[in-house]
Amino acid sequence: MISSIAQLEEAALAELSAAGDADALEQWRIRYLGTHGRLKEAMTGLKDVPKAEKPAVGKRLNEVKATLEQAFAVRREAQAATSEGGPRIDVTEPGLPAGLGRRHVLSRTIDEIVEIFGRMGFSVAEGPEVEDEFHNFIALNIPPGHPARDPADNFYMGGTEEGSKLLLRSQTSTVQIRAMEKTAPPLKVVAVGRVYRPDTHDATHYSMFHQIEGLYVDRNVTMVDLKTTLFQFARAYFGPEAEVRMRPSFFPFTEPSAEVDMKMRIKGQWQWVELGGCGLVDPNVFRAVGYDPEEWSGFAFGLGIERIAMRRYGISDIRWLFENDARFLRQFG
Repeated sequence: MISSIAQLEEAALAELSAAGDADALEQWRIRYLGTHGRLKEAMTGLKDVPKAEKPAVGKRLNEVKATLEQAFAVRREAQAATSEGGPRIDVTEPGLPAGLGRRHVLSRTIDEIVEIFGRMGFSVAEGPEVEDEFHNFIALNIPPGHPARDPADNFYMGGTEEGSKLLLRSQTSTVQIRAMEKTAPPLKVVAVGRVYRPDTHDATHYSMFHQIEGLYVDRNVTMVDLKTTLFQFARAYFGPEAEVRMRPSFFPFTEPSAEVDMKMRIKGQWQWVELGGCGLVDPNVFRAVGYDPEEWSGFAFGLGIERIAMRRYGISDIRWLFENDARFLRQFG
């Protein structure tokens, strides 16, 4: 029995010396020091040793166990010190492609639209999303009691500022008021941003969406200038085949006013879809910001960014733009 234990020790130390990596070391530990290892098996056989030899055999087994455990610990530390900080990397293995990020389709659309109007001479203006009643209504010729101010059609905040109720802006026309307050005419700006209306969500409506507001103020501005600007934009962005129309409408802040429609493919069928409103700036709006309507004239328009993106990229449901489904968004890389 003593000789077989010596042979076990010799074989174990030889194999340990030959173990070249962490996996081989672990396999050695399991084979010799594990619960069902060879050393455990030898200790189990101690019950069959004659009583007179048991003390010597038991002592020898404990010595071998201590020797192997110490040798294993030393070998493991030495192996870890030479492994250069971790498992080796096989540089011949093909790598995984990096998941590159990309701009949201709405952000891309905004940049493309602003770039086109920039080529037409429009600069960019900005304004807050939380507005007061003066900029959202009064200066836009929407007096108290007007249906457009109904709480059912707006997101009022509950607070006030200088006695004026605060609300989430319902249109980017508020920015044209702020731009005219700060700048003497002539003026040519576009403003892009989120607007909020409690609309029922469907394929073409959402309670939060983006608008681009355009304003041009100068002497002798006419509807011809407005129509030319919008049609040039549509054909520059969508191509010469773009179908656009203007039809008479009414807005408190423009006179005359018109709706701008474009043909879009919705659920497999081509339909006329409203992109926004436009018209010549109402004289009362000029008076609210200190412009002389006898000297200055201008046009304004507000277009829905989501509907422009839907037409450009063949998106048939506005709700998809806000679901953050990566499978949908990856299409617009």
